[in-house]
Amino acid sequence: MERILVIEDDESVRQELVILLQANGYMTVTEPPCDLALLDVNLPGTSGYELCRRLRMNSDVPVIFLTARDSAWDEIIGFGVGADDYIRKPYNSAVLLARMARLLKRKNNPMMTAGELTLNMSELTVGYRGQAADLTKNEARILACLMKKELCTRQELVEDLWQNNL
Repeated sequence: MERILVIEDDESVRQELVILLQANGYMTVTEPPCDLALLDVNLPGTSGYELCRRLRMNSDVPVIFLTARDSAWDEIIGFGVGADDYIRKPYNSAVLLARMARLLKRKNNPMMTAGELTLNMSELTVGYRGQAADLTKNEARILACLMKKELCTRQELVEDLWQNNL
């Protein structure tokens, strides 16, 4: 059973999330270790951005910001501090669960292969015929998109980079 860290300052929203997650087979926790973190941005004392930065110092656990902050700049900051996804409130429960499942699946199965090419999403490395190279997060996303399909349009790549954040 995957452990989901839920950090939300609005008690009614937090309870709603706990009920949703538990009804779908997840265990909710209030501190690490966890398999995925749901963070609000606006928190008393410190921001979700700062919590994400701290989490990233010791962990590569997937992080989803679930927040009412809806500016493009807020989203950019979220990805800049290490978030894997950014969902605006009010959120759609089915979409949240689908994005969580996608991130958990990738975390649990970080290797992709196509012919002699191997992509390790957790280490952001690519290997081919005994040679290995490090990739940036975006390079890994683009390569993963290309490895899943024989042909990707520019639009599919852009959408994958913005919506399918690893």
